Amino acid sequence: MSTVVVTGTQWGDEGKGKIVDYLAEQSDIVVRYQGGSNAGHTVSVDGKEFKLRLMPSGILYKGKTCVVGDGVVFDPEVLLAEIASLQKEGIEIADYLISNRAQVVMPYHRLMDGLEEESRGNLKIGTTKRGIGPCYMDRDRRIGIRMCDLIDSESFADKLKTILAMKNNELKALYNHAPLDYNEIFEEYSAYAEKLRPFVIDTPSYLNRAIKNNEKVLFEGAQATMLDIDYGTYPYVTASHPISGGVCVGAGVGPKKIDTTVGVVKAYCTRVGEGPFPTEQLNDIGEKIRNVGHEFGTVTGRPRRTGWLDGCVVKYAGYLGSLDYLAITRLDILDHFDEIKMCVAYKHDGKIIDEMPANLRVFGEVEPVYETFKGWNTDTTAIREYEDLPEQAKVYLKRLAEVAEVEIGFVSVGPNRDQTIVCAENIF
Repeated sequence: MSTVVVTGTQWGDEGKGKIVDYLAEQSDIVVRYQGGSNAGHTVSVDGKEFKLRLMPSGILYKGKTCVVGDGVVFDPEVLLAEIASLQKEGIEIADYLISNRAQVVMPYHRLMDGLEEESRGNLKIGTTKRGIGPCYMDRDRRIGIRMCDLIDSESFADKLKTILAMKNNELKALYNHAPLDYNEIFEEYSAYAEKLRPFVIDTPSYLNRAIKNNEKVLFEGAQATMLDIDYGTYPYVTASHPISGGVCVGAGVGPKKIDTTVGVVKAYCTRVGEGPFPTEQLNDIGEKIRNVGHEFGTVTGRPRRTGWLDGCVVKYAGYLGSLDYLAITRLDILDHFDEIKMCVAYKHDGKIIDEMPANLRVFGEVEPVYETFKGWNTDTTAIREYEDLPEQAKVYLKRLAEVAEVEIGFVSVGPNRDQTIVCAENIF
């Protein structure tokens, strides 16, 4: 048995796509276990960037089976557009599977996502308005449409008729919005069903058989620990569980079948949307990080908030996710700084606190306790061995491992596959 989970340790955008793409070469199956088209993974192959939203990052290798698990909210329109875009680039979409239990993002989800966000006023959470939250809400209200419903014309017609009547009532009562047309939606989504039907299977059965047969399975999450619906900076979070525990419910495999967990850490910190961000730099440093790192959203294009690395957040992710290794990304962005800081503790009301505050008022008030490191001002992008990194870079990385209490498995010094320093061999 050989299974690996890759999760984000911060607020997303850590470079998970690159790490998954790197590990996918060694795997047989790559599984996306949660999230939706609001999350984007950018993978660079031979200098060319691919921006993936619903496709697992392993799709760029031939012969790898890519699976969308039960925990993903699935937008057929987005997926089909993504397939067309990849095929245009010569990528073969052959071994691709979709869970028959995955929830389907419908037009009313996207519409209500935007309307609800606008109605929040000062309480906006920074949603991408792609219908992800409302789709998960309907799942929990038990009025969701799943892929097994979508590909069964009779079931789909019955469910859509009942659910759309409810949604149109809500649209009128809450937002004074015109009703959506049943026939239009039914025809559009029935056409999607025809195209997607060959890909839809019972993925838990498929994955458990594969694991039993000792195939190498790689699980990838979208978003990250601090955006987890329960453990992140609630309510400024996503609507699912990006932490490694989310694999069990999002892919249908038991916890005893997970061998190794890898947490991806950007060498500094970013986040998109609202919510507290203790190490945020609203100054020239933050602007320099954003510009040097080209920190703009993969899906939205929004400029990301930027700051120094928060070791407390990485430590939190470490014990929530039972992380075995850290994969450090974008270390090369720090090549350009004379001085670098890392938050190693929080102080509140003059006292050091040793836990992640759940109360956002408290979290917004914490004072980061920084350690300062001398920059290395050396181009690291061509380095391939850990020993060859500048001494100051190794000091920085060693301290992060100490604070997080997790050893370093990989260091990325650029976007391409070969710009990866491997410290932990034989992850699979």
